[in-house]
Amino acid sequence: MQISRRSILSLAGAAALAPRPSRAAAALPPTETERSIGAATAPVTVMEFFSLTCTHCAEFATDTMPQIKANLVDTGKVKLIFNDFPLDQIALKAAQVSRYLPVSEYYPFIEALFASQNDWAFRQGVDYETAIFKYAALAGMDHDTYEKAWNDAALGQWILDQQKKTEKAYNINATPSFVVAGKTYSGAMPYDDFAALVAKAAKG
Repeated sequence: MQISRRSILSLAGAAALAPRPSRAAAALPPTETERSIGAATAPVTVMEFFSLTCTHCAEFATDTMPQIKANLVDTGKVKLIFNDFPLDQIALKAAQVSRYLPVSEYYPFIEALFASQNDWAFRQGVDYETAIFKYAALAGMDHDTYEKAWNDAALGQWILDQQKKTEKAYNINATPSFVVAGKTYSGAMPYDDFAALVAKAAKG
């Protein structure tokens, strides 16, 4: 999905209005720590940049990720780091909720959202807040925690700040995008293409 500059700036402007406490880099809150799958000792690290309302991201998550996880992540070859790159307000809210879940529930939750994207993101007349809560509840989140996550403007601003930094640092102009061995690749690539990039990176 191509990024709409207007939508991103609109999100950033709205979130910037909320007060934000200062935070020491050495003591990040749990909601701002890394979300990843795979061994820390994996020879290849891949960063994925995605939006939960991106249809191409959902395609990659449902069609390609199961093979990547089974063949590359679970075998210790790849560590995959997830980076929120919301393209609209709903994706931002969903990202906030995902980061309030225990780290062990993060990946299953975003995979569930991608698998059911048409149900909660694009169904006509859908109440987004209620629809996403259904999946958060299945992941074990209570309603009070969900409301806190949904309304956490400071976390939303942090996500947008990270998005701005990584957009510039890695030249991210579409979702999904992947950074492998310092190079950025865009699009919901098939498994064979992804595996080839990993193999090339592993060889140095």
